[in-house]
Amino acid sequence: MKLRSALQILLVSLVALQQLDLGEGSRILAAFFFPGKSHFMMTNAIIRELVKRGHEVTFITPFSLAKENLGPNYKEIVIDQYNFWPEIKELTNTNTILEMTDLSKLTFLRMVNVMGTHSTDFAFEQPGIQAVINAKDKVGKYDLLLVEQFYNEGALILGHLYEIPVITVSTFGYANYLSQLFGIVSPWSYVPHLYMPYTDRMSLWDRAGNVFMSATEDLMRRYSYYPEHDAILRKHFSHLLDRVPTINELERNISAILLNTYVPLASPRPISYNMIPVAGLHIQPPNALPENLQKFLDGATHGAIYFSLGSQVQSADLPPEKLKIFLNVFGSLKQRVLWKFEDESLPNLPANVKVQKWMPQADILAHPNVKVFIAHGGLFGFQEAVHYGVPVLGMPVYADQYSNLNNGKQSGLALVMDYRKFTQEELRSNLLELLENPKFRNNMKQASKVFRDRPLSAMDTAMYWIDYVIEHRGAPHLISVGVELPWYQFYLLDVIGLALAVVLLPILALFCICRKSSKKTSNSPKRKIKKN
Repeated sequence: MKLRSALQILLVSLVALQQLDLGEGSRILAAFFFPGKSHFMMTNAIIRELVKRGHEVTFITPFSLAKENLGPNYKEIVIDQYNFWPEIKELTNTNTILEMTDLSKLTFLRMVNVMGTHSTDFAFEQPGIQAVINAKDKVGKYDLLLVEQFYNEGALILGHLYEIPVITVSTFGYANYLSQLFGIVSPWSYVPHLYMPYTDRMSLWDRAGNVFMSATEDLMRRYSYYPEHDAILRKHFSHLLDRVPTINELERNISAILLNTYVPLASPRPISYNMIPVAGLHIQPPNALPENLQKFLDGATHGAIYFSLGSQVQSADLPPEKLKIFLNVFGSLKQRVLWKFEDESLPNLPANVKVQKWMPQADILAHPNVKVFIAHGGLFGFQEAVHYGVPVLGMPVYADQYSNLNNGKQSGLALVMDYRKFTQEELRSNLLELLENPKFRNNMKQASKVFRDRPLSAMDTAMYWIDYVIEHRGAPHLISVGVELPWYQFYLLDVIGLALAVVLLPILALFCICRKSSKKTSNSPKRKIKKN
């Protein structure tokens, strides 16, 4: 009887399993070349979720996830990390990231272009990627290519080789040059360039600077950056392809882009159907803090301040006189301070200050006693501050940090100071303003509500559109015809030229007729008058 019952239970279980729609996972090739550790906060979150949802993922990456034991659906191809610091130091004449504050925007733009082309060239030389490039029976092996939209556009050729649709991931959010990639017009009158310290409300001179920077980037990409990338593709793929496609041609195969942005972090602007804002998808429910940090924050009866300059900028590189100012001000406060500092033997540390080389930032910001976040304005950290409603005291250093913090300042979420010039009085005044003025906390709570209020969570949104593009075989119906237009048609220069011709040609013709008539009159013989 027991055996019969067991068999009946087994049979019922098998029938039930057959009725379940478990779904069939897709095969995804994810190629991420750029060795920026912070970028992988978003990238790794997407990879983990894809594997968790049953997709088979082959991950080309400079940072291994092997220790996480993601299971049989996960395979990684680890490539060497391209060391771009020697050429950056030579190009910019700097020794630390902090010194990049003084770089001109054009030099910075040239720097990231060089980093992109050289890291792409370096990646294609790696044995693991060479095996992917030269593999036989490519067609049908993968259903989708996932790549980062950060100056490694050469990776798009893998979609061409494997004949699969492409989704890109913009870890830095929105950039003006994306307009050409997705067939929209980005109005330079109120959409600030990513690297300019502007908000959407620009003065005349701000708009002039924004137009100059945006137009310069477009020209650099068309006449310098793209040709350099095209040469790299010819170098590595001429042996495989009769004709190597250009970057412009490969970009037309992008089905969608996952943008690391969302209101209110960026101002409203034109986007197309296949530009998907998913900012904050890297933010997970908070984990329990290590015991020492939990005890330190729990005991902060007057609140706590968290201080971190991210994964690239190091607090230890701050000038000694500025470090002294921080310590003096922190020591005079009744709040406790957690400081991510690379040298844990920092001397003259006040009793209310705790330093560590590494701290779980998002979990700390989730603690209710944390009242202020001192930060450099990196996008991921600012997103976490908004998510958990913590006002920010920002010290921007380079890239998009200026625009991130200035947007925050305009919205009453942050105060901003120059890390090179601030005084002890300025630092103390800013901290007390953020700690004691309730408007900053209230504004942040409202911003947090807006940031979280979505039809789907950021991660669910990203997963939906990845599945959508795979299900609809690239979803070509999402792609604007604008991506196929030459630049003079895209910007209506041909129409403007026609309009000018319609207006000016009659005027020119009339002018020529009048001039000819006048000339005839002047050349006609004059009649002589007889005198009596």
